[in-house]
Amino acid sequence: MSVLWMSRARDIEMQLKQNREAFTLIEVLISTVLLTIVLIGLYGVLDTQRRSVYNVKENLERSVDYDRAVMVLYNDILHSDGNITLKKGERDRLCMESTRNSLYELGVAKVCWLVLKDGDTLIRIEGNGYRLPIGLEQNVEVDKIFKGVNLFDITRKKDKILVTIGQVNKKEPYAFLLQGIKIPPKPKPKKKPKKKAPPKKKTPPKKTGEKNTTSPIEGETEMLPEVEVEGR
Repeated sequence: MSVLWMSRARDIEMQLKQNREAFTLIEVLISTVLLTIVLIGLYGVLDTQRRSVYNVKENLERSVDYDRAVMVLYNDILHSDGNITLKKGERDRLCMESTRNSLYELGVAKVCWLVLKDGDTLIRIEGNGYRLPIGLEQNVEVDKIFKGVNLFDITRKKDKILVTIGQVNKKEPYAFLLQGIKIPPKPKPKKKPKKKAPPKKKTPPKKTGEKNTTSPIEGETEMLPEVEVEGR
């Protein structure tokens, strides 16, 4: 009896396998298209997230570089001797003749900040004894700070210096104020030594018995001997 039930179960299993239908080609194509659409949507989401992360990272790096550049300019002015040259124009030019804030271990250096027309690039020039514009024979270090500078304004009033920097991709310009930057006193011109008058010649004392022969030009009359005149 058990053998008959086992054979019967096998027959039923074989019949079920024969009645099972396979996927058609249209069903495979439809499933492939749906899977492609889902994958494209997922890739778009991932790409958007990747770009947003990259933009945030780039903005953070720019802001860090921007803050560093502003701090370098701040220290250049703060550690200067107050001998600062300003050239006003569309883009101001700032030169510190002597500052202790050297990026190249010069001890004391001359530093200039100015904006180039090429890409509105803010640059920093450090060296000693150079003049603008820079020649090939001058030994200086030039650092490109950042591009897109649309505002670089410096205002000085007595011991106060106001610096304003603006970029194209920033809504508001960055500004800072320094106080106590005194203008060094101008060196006093050296006085020429006065020429000493030549010493007066001393006249030797007169000897007794000598006649006074002083010239009448000197305001004295010449003493002549008395002569007796005989009457006719």
